[in-house]
Amino acid sequence: MLTGASINPAATPHADGPRLLADIGGTNARFALETNPGAIAQIRVYPVAGFPTLADAIRQYLNDVEISHVKHAAISIANPVDDDQVSMTNHDWSFSIEATRRALGFYTLIVVNDFTALAMALPALTDAQRVQIGGGTPRQHSVTGLMGPGTGLGVSALIPADGRWIALGSEGGHASFAPNGEREDVVLQYARKQFEHVSFERVCAGPGLELIYRALAGRENLPVADHADPAYIVERAHAGDALALETVECFCGILGGFAGSLALTLGARGGVYVGGGVALKLGELFTRSGFRTRFEAKGRFSTYLEGVPTYLITADYPAFLGVCAILSAHLSSDESKPH
Repeated sequence: MLTGASINPAATPHADGPRLLADIGGTNARFALETNPGAIAQIRVYPVAGFPTLADAIRQYLNDVEISHVKHAAISIANPVDDDQVSMTNHDWSFSIEATRRALGFYTLIVVNDFTALAMALPALTDAQRVQIGGGTPRQHSVTGLMGPGTGLGVSALIPADGRWIALGSEGGHASFAPNGEREDVVLQYARKQFEHVSFERVCAGPGLELIYRALAGRENLPVADHADPAYIVERAHAGDALALETVECFCGILGGFAGSLALTLGARGGVYVGGGVALKLGELFTRSGFRTRFEAKGRFSTYLEGVPTYLITADYPAFLGVCAILSAHLSSDESKPH
Protein backbone atom coordinates (compact mmCIF):
# COMPACT_ATOMS: atom_id res chain seq x y z
CA MET A 1 0.00 0.00 0.00
CA LEU A 2 1.24 3.46 -0.91
CA THR A 3 0.06 6.80 0.39
CA GLY A 4 0.06 10.24 -1.18
CA ALA A 5 -0.33 13.86 -0.18
CA SER A 6 -3.40 16.03 -0.51
CA ILE A 7 -4.35 17.86 -3.70
CA ASN A 8 -5.77 21.38 -3.67
CA PRO A 9 -6.59 21.86 0.03
CA ALA A 10 -9.63 24.09 0.60
CA ALA A 11 -11.42 25.62 3.58
CA THR A 12 -15.08 24.57 3.72
CA PRO A 13 -15.88 20.87 4.35
CA HIS A 14 -18.74 19.15 2.54
CA ALA A 15 -21.87 19.42 4.67
CA ASP A 16 -22.66 15.71 4.16
CA GLY A 17 -19.16 14.49 4.97
CA PRO A 18 -16.19 13.39 2.86
CA ARG A 19 -16.77 11.80 -0.54
CA LEU A 20 -14.98 8.64 -1.65
CA LEU A 21 -13.08 8.76 -4.93
CA ALA A 22 -11.46 5.76 -6.62
CA ASP A 23 -9.44 5.02 -9.73
CA ILE A 24 -9.34 1.28 -10.47
CA GLY A 25 -6.85 -0.12 -12.97
CA GLY A 26 -5.88 -3.63 -13.96
CA THR A 27 -2.94 -3.52 -11.52
CA ASN A 28 -3.67 -0.96 -8.80
CA ALA A 29 -6.68 0.52 -7.01
CA ARG A 30 -6.23 4.15 -5.95
CA PHE A 31 -8.50 5.71 -3.34
CA ALA A 32 -8.93 9.19 -1.92
CA LEU A 33 -11.36 11.37 0.02
CA GLU A 34 -12.70 14.68 -1.22
CA THR A 35 -13.12 16.44 2.10
CA ASN A 36 -13.88 19.92 0.72
CA PRO A 37 -14.74 21.06 -2.81
CA GLY A 38 -11.62 20.30 -4.83
CA ALA A 39 -9.65 19.14 -1.76
CA ILE A 40 -8.44 15.59 -2.30
CA ALA A 41 -6.73 13.90 0.63
CA GLN A 42 -5.80 10.51 2.10
CA ILE A 43 -4.59 9.09 -1.23
CA ARG A 44 -3.69 5.42 -0.95
CA VAL A 45 -2.79 2.78 -3.53
CA TYR A 46 -3.47 -0.95 -3.21
CA PRO A 47 -2.74 -3.88 -5.54
CA VAL A 48 -6.03 -5.17 -6.94
CA ALA A 49 -4.70 -8.72 -6.71
CA GLY A 50 -4.75 -8.35 -2.92
CA PHE A 51 -8.55 -8.30 -2.69
CA PRO A 52 -11.25 -10.74 -3.84
CA THR A 53 -13.71 -7.94 -4.68
CA LEU A 54 -13.93 -4.20 -5.19
CA ALA A 55 -16.07 -3.91 -2.05
CA ASP A 56 -13.34 -5.59 0.00
CA ALA A 57 -10.77 -3.08 -1.26
CA ILE A 58 -13.07 -0.16 -0.42
CA ARG A 59 -13.71 -1.51 3.09
CA GLN A 60 -9.96 -1.87 3.65
CA TYR A 61 -9.36 1.71 2.53
CA LEU A 62 -12.10 3.15 4.74
CA ASN A 63 -10.73 1.15 7.66
CA ASP A 64 -7.19 2.38 6.99
CA VAL A 65 -8.23 6.04 6.92
CA GLU A 66 -10.50 5.51 9.94
CA ILE A 67 -13.72 6.59 8.23
CA SER A 68 -16.73 4.55 9.29
CA HIS A 69 -19.06 5.68 6.52
CA VAL A 70 -19.37 7.92 3.47
CA LYS A 71 -22.58 8.84 1.68
CA HIS A 72 -21.34 9.53 -1.82
CA ALA A 73 -18.73 7.81 -3.96
CA ALA A 74 -17.47 7.91 -7.54
CA ILE A 75 -15.23 5.34 -9.19
CA SER A 76 -13.32 5.37 -12.45
CA ILE A 77 -12.44 1.93 -13.75
CA ALA A 78 -10.33 0.63 -16.63
CA ASN A 79 -13.25 -1.11 -18.27
CA PRO A 80 -16.38 -0.45 -20.31
CA VAL A 81 -19.30 0.65 -18.13
CA ASP A 82 -22.48 0.07 -20.12
CA ASP A 83 -24.97 -1.01 -17.46
CA ASP A 84 -25.17 -2.15 -13.84
CA GLN A 85 -22.90 -5.17 -14.22
CA VAL A 86 -19.17 -4.55 -14.60
CA SER A 87 -16.70 -7.34 -15.44
CA MET A 88 -13.12 -6.14 -15.72
CA THR A 89 -11.21 -6.95 -18.91
CA ASN A 90 -7.73 -6.87 -17.34
CA HIS A 91 -8.59 -8.32 -13.92
CA ASP A 92 -11.06 -10.81 -12.47
CA TRP A 93 -13.26 -8.41 -10.48
CA SER A 94 -16.91 -8.55 -11.49
CA PHE A 95 -19.64 -6.65 -9.64
CA SER A 96 -23.06 -5.03 -9.75
CA ILE A 97 -22.91 -1.28 -9.17
CA GLU A 98 -26.25 -1.24 -7.34
CA ALA A 99 -25.44 -4.29 -5.21
CA THR A 100 -22.08 -2.75 -4.28
CA ARG A 101 -23.76 0.54 -3.36
CA ARG A 102 -26.19 -1.26 -1.08
CA ALA A 103 -23.52 -3.50 0.46
CA LEU A 104 -21.41 -0.47 1.38
CA GLY A 105 -24.35 1.67 2.49
CA PHE A 106 -23.69 4.52 0.05
CA TYR A 107 -26.45 6.93 -0.98
CA THR A 108 -24.66 7.48 -4.28
CA LEU A 109 -22.25 5.29 -6.24
CA ILE A 110 -21.21 6.40 -9.71
CA VAL A 111 -18.97 4.17 -11.83
CA VAL A 112 -17.47 5.47 -15.08
CA ASN A 113 -14.78 4.39 -17.50
CA ASP A 114 -11.37 5.59 -16.32
CA PHE A 115 -10.68 7.57 -19.45
CA THR A 116 -14.08 9.22 -19.28
CA ALA A 117 -13.01 10.43 -15.85
CA LEU A 118 -9.56 11.45 -17.07
CA ALA A 119 -11.14 13.41 -19.92
CA MET A 120 -13.19 15.42 -17.42
CA ALA A 121 -9.95 16.33 -15.64
CA LEU A 122 -8.37 17.93 -18.72
CA PRO A 123 -9.91 21.42 -18.30
CA ALA A 124 -8.46 21.60 -14.77
CA LEU A 125 -4.87 20.78 -15.79
CA THR A 126 -2.32 23.58 -15.49
CA ASP A 127 0.79 24.03 -17.62
CA ALA A 128 2.75 22.50 -14.74
CA GLN A 129 0.66 19.32 -15.04
CA ARG A 130 1.32 18.67 -18.72
CA VAL A 131 4.22 18.73 -21.18
CA GLN A 132 3.69 19.69 -24.81
CA ILE A 133 5.33 17.38 -27.33
CA GLY A 134 6.05 19.10 -30.63
CA GLY A 135 4.24 22.07 -32.08
CA GLY A 136 0.65 23.08 -32.62
CA THR A 137 -1.73 25.44 -30.89
CA PRO A 138 -5.06 24.36 -29.37
CA ARG A 139 -8.26 25.91 -30.68
CA GLN A 140 -10.55 27.12 -27.92
CA HIS A 141 -13.88 25.34 -27.47
CA SER A 142 -12.83 22.49 -29.78
CA VAL A 143 -12.92 18.73 -29.41
CA THR A 144 -9.98 17.42 -27.37
CA GLY A 145 -8.74 13.84 -27.70
CA LEU A 146 -7.34 11.63 -24.96
CA MET A 147 -5.50 8.33 -25.04
CA GLY A 148 -3.13 6.51 -22.79
CA PRO A 149 -1.21 3.27 -22.47
CA GLY A 150 -1.44 1.53 -19.12
CA THR A 151 -2.44 -2.06 -18.51
CA GLY A 152 -4.78 -1.40 -21.46
CA LEU A 153 -5.08 1.43 -23.98
CA GLY A 154 -7.67 3.98 -22.88
CA VAL A 155 -9.38 6.37 -25.27
CA SER A 156 -11.81 9.24 -24.70
CA ALA A 157 -12.50 12.81 -25.77
CA LEU A 158 -14.04 16.04 -24.55
CA ILE A 159 -16.78 17.55 -26.69
CA PRO A 160 -17.90 21.16 -26.13
CA ALA A 161 -21.68 21.59 -25.84
CA ASP A 162 -23.67 24.60 -24.60
CA GLY A 163 -20.90 26.00 -22.45
CA ARG A 164 -19.97 22.68 -20.84
CA TRP A 165 -17.94 19.60 -21.67
CA ILE A 166 -19.26 16.14 -22.49
CA ALA A 167 -16.87 13.20 -22.06
CA LEU A 168 -17.00 10.63 -24.84
CA GLY A 169 -17.03 6.99 -23.78
CA SER A 170 -14.89 4.94 -26.14
CA GLU A 171 -13.21 1.58 -26.57
CA GLY A 172 -11.02 2.88 -29.39
CA GLY A 173 -7.98 1.04 -28.07
CA HIS A 174 -9.51 -2.15 -29.45
CA ALA A 175 -9.46 -0.86 -33.03
CA SER A 176 -7.46 -3.11 -35.35
CA PHE A 177 -3.73 -2.47 -35.39
CA ALA A 178 -2.49 -1.16 -38.75
CA PRO A 179 1.30 -1.51 -39.12
CA ASN A 180 3.44 1.10 -40.82
CA GLY A 181 6.63 -0.23 -42.32
CA GLU A 182 8.55 -3.50 -42.26
CA ARG A 183 9.39 -3.41 -38.54
CA GLU A 184 5.75 -3.09 -37.54
CA ASP A 185 4.87 -5.85 -40.02
CA VAL A 186 7.17 -8.10 -37.99
CA VAL A 187 5.30 -7.09 -34.81
CA LEU A 188 1.91 -7.82 -36.39
CA GLN A 189 3.01 -11.22 -37.68
CA TYR A 190 4.32 -12.14 -34.23
CA ALA A 191 1.15 -10.93 -32.52
CA ARG A 192 -1.09 -12.89 -34.92
CA LYS A 193 0.45 -16.11 -33.61
CA GLN A 194 -1.04 -15.27 -30.21
CA PHE A 195 -4.25 -13.37 -30.89
CA GLU A 196 -7.12 -13.85 -33.29
CA HIS A 197 -7.62 -10.08 -33.38
CA VAL A 198 -4.59 -7.81 -33.01
CA SER A 199 -5.81 -4.49 -31.65
CA PHE A 200 -3.77 -1.39 -30.94
CA GLU A 201 -4.12 -2.27 -27.25
CA ARG A 202 -2.16 -5.48 -27.87
CA VAL A 203 0.86 -3.59 -29.17
CA CYS A 204 0.85 -0.13 -27.57
CA ALA A 205 -0.46 -0.68 -24.06
CA GLY A 206 2.02 -1.67 -21.37
CA PRO A 207 2.11 -5.41 -22.22
CA GLY A 208 2.77 -4.43 -25.83
CA LEU A 209 6.34 -3.49 -24.88
CA GLU A 210 7.08 -7.13 -24.14
CA LEU A 211 5.33 -8.29 -27.31
CA ILE A 212 7.36 -5.87 -29.47
CA TYR A 213 10.59 -6.79 -27.64
CA ARG A 214 10.10 -10.50 -28.29
CA ALA A 215 9.04 -9.92 -31.88
CA LEU A 216 12.16 -7.86 -32.67
CA ALA A 217 14.39 -10.30 -30.81
CA GLY A 218 12.94 -13.12 -32.90
CA ARG A 219 13.66 -11.18 -36.08
CA GLU A 220 17.34 -11.05 -35.10
CA ASN A 221 17.42 -14.54 -33.52
CA LEU A 222 18.39 -13.00 -30.19
CA PRO A 223 17.76 -14.80 -26.88
CA VAL A 224 15.22 -13.24 -24.53
CA ALA A 225 15.29 -13.61 -20.76
CA ASP A 226 12.23 -15.20 -19.16
CA HIS A 227 11.83 -12.14 -16.94
CA ALA A 228 11.74 -9.69 -19.88
CA ASP A 229 8.56 -7.94 -18.77
CA PRO A 230 7.70 -4.27 -19.52
CA ALA A 231 9.48 -2.98 -16.39
CA TYR A 232 12.66 -4.86 -17.37
CA ILE A 233 12.48 -3.53 -20.94
CA VAL A 234 12.05 0.08 -19.78
CA GLU A 235 14.97 -0.32 -17.36
CA ARG A 236 17.16 -1.77 -20.12
CA ALA A 237 16.16 1.04 -22.49
CA HIS A 238 17.12 3.70 -19.96
CA ALA A 239 20.45 1.88 -19.61
CA GLY A 240 21.04 2.13 -23.35
CA ASP A 241 20.42 -1.48 -24.44
CA ALA A 242 20.00 -1.48 -28.23
CA LEU A 243 17.12 -3.95 -28.49
CA ALA A 244 15.21 -2.30 -25.65
CA LEU A 245 15.73 1.14 -27.22
CA GLU A 246 14.44 -0.10 -30.58
CA THR A 247 11.47 -1.63 -28.80
CA VAL A 248 10.60 1.67 -27.12
CA GLU A 249 11.05 3.60 -30.36
CA CYS A 250 8.76 1.16 -32.19
CA PHE A 251 6.21 1.37 -29.37
CA CYS A 252 6.21 5.18 -29.37
CA GLY A 253 5.89 5.27 -33.15
CA ILE A 254 2.85 3.01 -33.10
CA LEU A 255 1.36 5.13 -30.33
CA GLY A 256 1.99 8.30 -32.32
CA GLY A 257 0.34 6.86 -35.41
CA PHE A 258 -2.70 5.88 -33.34
CA ALA A 259 -2.84 9.36 -31.77
CA GLY A 260 -2.79 10.97 -35.21
CA SER A 261 -5.63 8.75 -36.38
CA LEU A 262 -7.56 9.65 -33.25
CA ALA A 263 -7.06 13.37 -33.93
CA LEU A 264 -8.35 12.98 -37.48
CA THR A 265 -11.30 10.80 -36.43
CA LEU A 266 -12.43 13.25 -33.76
CA GLY A 267 -11.41 16.48 -35.45
CA ALA A 268 -9.50 17.17 -32.24
CA ARG A 269 -8.33 20.71 -32.91
CA GLY A 270 -8.17 21.24 -29.14
CA GLY A 271 -5.25 18.81 -29.00
CA VAL A 272 -4.60 15.20 -28.05
CA TYR A 273 -3.48 14.28 -24.53
CA VAL A 274 -1.51 11.19 -23.54
CA GLY A 275 -2.25 9.78 -20.09
CA GLY A 276 -1.60 6.41 -18.51
CA GLY A 277 1.47 5.30 -16.63
CA VAL A 278 3.66 3.88 -19.39
CA ALA A 279 4.58 7.13 -21.14
CA LEU A 280 5.51 8.71 -17.81
CA LYS A 281 7.80 5.80 -16.96
CA LEU A 282 9.50 6.16 -20.34
CA GLY A 283 10.20 9.84 -19.58
CA GLU A 284 12.60 11.39 -22.08
CA LEU A 285 12.58 8.20 -24.12
CA PHE A 286 8.99 9.10 -24.92
CA THR A 287 9.26 12.87 -25.30
CA ARG A 288 12.30 12.52 -27.60
CA SER A 289 10.93 9.58 -29.57
CA GLY A 290 9.31 9.53 -33.00
CA PHE A 291 5.86 9.87 -31.41
CA ARG A 292 5.24 13.37 -32.79
CA THR A 293 6.72 12.59 -36.20
CA ARG A 294 4.38 9.62 -36.59
CA PHE A 295 1.48 11.67 -35.24
CA GLU A 296 1.88 14.11 -38.13
CA ALA A 297 2.72 11.50 -40.79
CA LYS A 298 -0.73 11.30 -42.42
CA GLY A 299 0.05 12.16 -46.03
CA ARG A 300 -2.32 14.81 -47.35
CA PHE A 301 -3.41 15.66 -43.79
CA SER A 302 0.05 16.15 -42.32
CA THR A 303 -0.36 19.93 -42.45
CA TYR A 304 -3.65 19.63 -40.61
CA LEU A 305 -1.99 17.63 -37.82
CA GLU A 306 0.99 19.97 -37.58
CA GLY A 307 -1.43 22.47 -36.04
CA VAL A 308 -2.84 20.02 -33.49
CA PRO A 309 -0.85 20.02 -30.22
CA THR A 310 -0.05 16.87 -28.27
CA TYR A 311 0.51 16.79 -24.52
CA LEU A 312 1.81 14.31 -21.96
CA ILE A 313 -0.16 14.47 -18.72
CA THR A 314 2.25 14.74 -15.78
CA ALA A 315 -0.24 15.50 -12.97
CA ASP A 316 -0.36 13.20 -9.95
CA TYR A 317 -3.60 11.20 -9.80
CA PRO A 318 -5.44 13.20 -12.50
CA ALA A 319 -8.38 10.77 -12.64
CA PHE A 320 -9.40 11.93 -9.17
CA LEU A 321 -9.97 15.41 -10.58
CA GLY A 322 -12.30 13.91 -13.17
CA VAL A 323 -14.41 11.70 -10.91
CA CYS A 324 -14.59 14.58 -8.44
CA ALA A 325 -16.12 16.79 -11.17
CA ILE A 326 -18.49 14.04 -12.31
CA LEU A 327 -19.73 13.35 -8.78
CA SER A 328 -20.14 17.05 -8.02
CA ALA A 329 -22.22 17.57 -11.16
CA HIS A 330 -24.37 14.57 -10.31
CA LEU A 331 -25.01 15.71 -6.74
CA SER A 332 -25.97 19.15 -8.01
CA SER A 333 -28.64 17.65 -10.28
CA ASP A 334 -32.14 16.52 -9.46
CA GLU A 335 -31.08 12.88 -9.89
CA SER A 336 -29.06 12.72 -6.69
CA LYS A 337 -31.75 12.18 -4.06
CA PRO A 338 -31.01 9.53 -1.39
CA HIS A 339 -32.30 6.03 -2.04
